[in-house]
This record gives sequence, C-alpha cells and structure tokens, in this order.
Amino acid sequence: MIVNTALVIRKPVEEVFRAFVDPAVTTRFWFTKSSGPLEPGATVSWEWEMFGVGTKVAVKDVVENERIRVEWNPDDPSTVEWTFTPHERGTHVRIVEDDIKGDTSDGRAAHALDSMQGFSLVLAGAKAWLEHGIELNLVADHG
Repeated sequence: MIVNTALVIRKPVEEVFRAFVDPAVTTRFWFTKSSGPLEPGATVSWEWEMFGVGTKVAVKDVVENERIRVEWNPDDPSTVEWTFTPHERGTHVRIVEDDIKGDTSDGRAAHALDSMQGFSLVLAGAKAWLEHGIELNLVADHG
C-alpha cells in the first residue's frame, strides 16, 4: 500500500528543502524534538513529546534541494520519500510512503489513512510556517 500527498509551498526550493532536513525548522511544524539533521547515512530520533511517542529514522538518501528518503518505525518499517520540485509559484513538495505493512488489509488501510492525514497536516503546517511564520500546531491538535 502507498500513501501519496503533495502541496505547493510558495517559497524557493532551497528554503523548503532546508525546512525538512533541519530540525530547528521542522520542529516548528511537525515533531517536537530531533537528535540531529537528516544527512545521508544518519540515524536520528524524532519525538512528539505531546503524545509521549518517538521513532528512529534511518536516512537512506538525500539529494540536496531534490529528494529525501528515509526508513522509519523500525518495529514496522516503511519508506518515506519527499521530493522537491521547482514550481512557478514556489516549490511542489510530494511525500510518498510505501512498503506499508500490516497483518491484515484493515491494518494496512488504517496505517495508510493515518499517514495520509499526518503528512497532509505536516505539509499544511510547513506551508503556514514558511509562508507566514505561523505555527498552526496541526500535528499537536489533530484527533
């Protein structure tokens, strides 16, 4: 099963890409704590302190201003890829999660729906932060 969501963020590719690799920026719209930036070969920890959860993220590939590919959730791993494409209005960001596993089709579907909602909120939060400097707290407030 695959999750695929995208949004245009009205900022240059370099700025949008940095927002996803630099935890000083990413913590403004997604997770609350990170052990470091996304760099090729790194393994970092992300935490959502408001929920008391976290995960390990193994960085598989980073092509500056183009792509980030990670594997996360070591107990039930899946691959997430962000692509950053110049767009006439800024940057088109696409997030794709694949290799979604589960014991049942209902379990896979629930994971996919949760990921789709989560990544859509992340993109909307990134857009608000980068375009307007507003922290919407979408991830913290969802549910």
